Amino acid sequence: MVVNSFKNKKIVVMGLGLLGGGVGVAKFFAGQGAEVLVTDLRTRKELNPSLKKLKGLPIKYILGRHRKEDFAKADLIIKNPAVPQNSPYLKIARAHKIPIKTDIEIFFDLCSGQIIGVTGTKGKSTTATLVYKFLKTKYPDTFLAGNIGKTPLEILPKLKKESKVVLELSSFELEDLKKSPPIAVITTLFPDHLNRYRSFREYIEAKKPIFKYQNKNDVLFLNRDNCETKKLSSETKSKVYFFSDGAAAETVAKFFKIPKKDIKKVLANFKGVPNRQEFIAIKRGVRYINDTTATTPQSVILAIKRFLGSRIILIAGGQDKNLNYSDLAKEIKKNVSYLILLPGTTSDKLKKELGSFLVKSMRGAVRKAASLARKGDVVLLSPGAASFNLFKNEFDRAEQFKKNVKAL
Repeated sequence: MVVNSFKNKKIVVMGLGLLGGGVGVAKFFAGQGAEVLVTDLRTRKELNPSLKKLKGLPIKYILGRHRKEDFAKADLIIKNPAVPQNSPYLKIARAHKIPIKTDIEIFFDLCSGQIIGVTGTKGKSTTATLVYKFLKTKYPDTFLAGNIGKTPLEILPKLKKESKVVLELSSFELEDLKKSPPIAVITTLFPDHLNRYRSFREYIEAKKPIFKYQNKNDVLFLNRDNCETKKLSSETKSKVYFFSDGAAAETVAKFFKIPKKDIKKVLANFKGVPNRQEFIAIKRGVRYINDTTATTPQSVILAIKRFLGSRIILIAGGQDKNLNYSDLAKEIKKNVSYLILLPGTTSDKLKKELGSFLVKSMRGAVRKAASLARKGDVVLLSPGAASFNLFKNEFDRAEQFKKNVKAL
């Protein structure tokens, strides 16, 4: 599929980032013949890995700052989902009646295939990946994109009417949407991102566009074991199918009539999603597990429960998202042998209630864990917090954990 509506349009990409999504957005619009300006508060040096991927493309850059005039003269602003709605630069664009969209909104406008949207506080990446793998066994023209570091705009040229696109969608990506996918899945809802949303209710509202605009012929899959997802069944016009914890992808596969033998084969070969309770190595009989995407207390509780039966040495902490850590503190007291805390406001909360070892870096955390561990133990990186005070992002946090584990 080729799109010509952006040719010669002045398009401002607000937020290049380091995870790949912004790179894909800039590439797409440059490929459509648009006049692309990328602007980001980070410096050229900080953004170097992303800039290398765009080398040679006709793109202009304003880095280390935003300029007011760029938001007053564009034909279209594409904002990174992480940019808050109350950004003063977006206010300038609105005052000049310049349309503001995300790449997800553009994709919904232009996608010719069937979208299967997946969201949730925990479990969305694993669910989206499994749904993709299940569907691929029956429908070869199936794609996976969204909140996994790949903008869906990159796959637009490959799509046909019979294509299926599994989209992992965060609350940041959903809050702007005025369309819903015909097939939607909500895995779990726990408090998260309360540094962006004023309350848990507001966070849930941000998730609702995944089903808000569905009609009676559309389908919504909800987790019956999570009280917040279960409640949503009364708010939709669509057909509702319930699943139990851990079976979302299989329930979707059965809906699409994927044969049982193919479901079993996919599950047997599935090694999990990187950075989610991911096995890294065994060193001197100690297992090292990377769960860097556990950025809420509930996610850490689930990770601890997964490894019960072994002594657990937990590496946690980082920047708080205005979340409540009392339940996690109880779980740590009950089931964690040693707690190692990285710097940050979450760590400040936890150390008030718990005995812990405070470290200054990931290197220090891994070395301390190794000195405490004995054969049969699990060293679990499951931070329960954001990473930006110490790392570029949660994936950089994971890479530093892996590097230091391998160096032991």
